[in-house]
Amino acid sequence: MNLFEPSREDVRRFFIATWQKVTAQSPLTPMEMLARDRLLEHPEYHNLLAAEEDALTQDFPPEAGRTNPFLHLSLHLAVAEQLQANQPTGLREAYSAMLSQGVCAHDAEHVLLECLAQTLWQSQREQRPPDGADYVACVRKRAKLPPTF
Repeated sequence: MNLFEPSREDVRRFFIATWQKVTAQSPLTPMEMLARDRLLEHPEYHNLLAAEEDALTQDFPPEAGRTNPFLHLSLHLAVAEQLQANQPTGLREAYSAMLSQGVCAHDAEHVLLECLAQTLWQSQREQRPPDGADYVACVRKRAKLPPTF
């Protein structure tokens, strides 16, 4: 697996293998522990992850109206890593502010991943690097937090 540019199959195999380890109660790497926590929050994906061949070959086109579980879980992992590193700057503060307002951690993560997906989409559309300040501003706006200057 290429760590910097994993293929669609690499990503799917990672989540499938992690789920297999979780259900077998096998030791996990730190990245697998992050993934495990997100997998446990999404029981709707467990059957798919247990059906390895289906999980590897199934498509999730947006027009079908179904969320791609692997994209969703990957965004969760990205957000978890961003929060650990506080990158972009201000993300952890916005997340903590949501938690202090009574938003549960999973729902707060969903605000972040919606903004991350929007930021990535805009970056690709405009053929430029993702803008961390726009990402944090999106999170603050969706969470109804005051903007930072």
